[in-house]
Amino acid sequence: MTAKRTILTYTGLRALEAELEELKVVRRKEVAQKIKEAREQGDLSENAEYDAAKDEQRDIEARIEEIEKILKNAEVIVEDEVAIAELEKDYLELSGFEVEVENSGDVGLVRSLKEEFDLIILDLMLPGVDGFEICRKIRETKNTPIIIVSAKKDDIDKIRGLGLGADDYIEKPYDIDILMAKIHGIFKRRYSHDELRDGNLRLDRVSRTAYKDDVPLTLTAKEFDLLLLLMENKGKPLSKEYLFSQVWGSDSFSELQTLTVHIKWLRQKIEDDPKDPQKILTVWGKGYRYI
Repeated sequence: MTAKRTILTYTGLRALEAELEELKVVRRKEVAQKIKEAREQGDLSENAEYDAAKDEQRDIEARIEEIEKILKNAEVIVEDEVAIAELEKDYLELSGFEVEVENSGDVGLVRSLKEEFDLIILDLMLPGVDGFEICRKIRETKNTPIIIVSAKKDDIDKIRGLGLGADDYIEKPYDIDILMAKIHGIFKRRYSHDELRDGNLRLDRVSRTAYKDDVPLTLTAKEFDLLLLLMENKGKPLSKEYLFSQVWGSDSFSELQTLTVHIKWLRQKIEDDPKDPQKILTVWGKGYRYI
């Protein structure tokens, strides 16, 4: 199974933590109140608001689990010279990455094998276990991107490192901007399909986070799936039956009215004026279209 991308900006990290707190402290109470009010209405067999609230409750719990998993992961740097490692760490953090440093080859190897990272910056000359061995061990079981940085200038070392599976090799001393360019190049090649952008909206398929004007939106799992489906089919009118079957499943006990409720909630979150939607349009007699 491919490891999920977990690189986060500090703003994104703090936003996820804030979202997690809101889900646990606020949203749980809100949806519990919705369910209570729906139950007080009596018969629940044809109560769309009750079905939608129960779906929202399940989505909230699923989102809490997702965020907690995301927050456990980070990027790691394995480096032998503490000063260089700290410089790289500072620069990467200023550029929006979450970074962890290990100066011991033994510890770095153990963590690289047991934990999931999105990129490993690896020095060859490490105490305990050298970079070549770390690279070889990682490649036996994982496809984590690896950039080797080293003072070794012989072509044979570069060839060996790349032959062991490293994605790139940088000789010391080097310009930190070159390192950043290589990092962004690797992420672009490997992860560009993970994001969907349209105007001021951005969806990260891996972290399952939506952004409007680069500000994270609080979406339930169903809201995210619905928005993703609409954006992936931009300009196409999609029937209510199709949207419902794709998001809730053909065997769902919910009803089409649940879709209407979720479209309303989505508009409240992504539209500048939910009463005059410009992104999710109603196609009368058909369903909805994202433009």
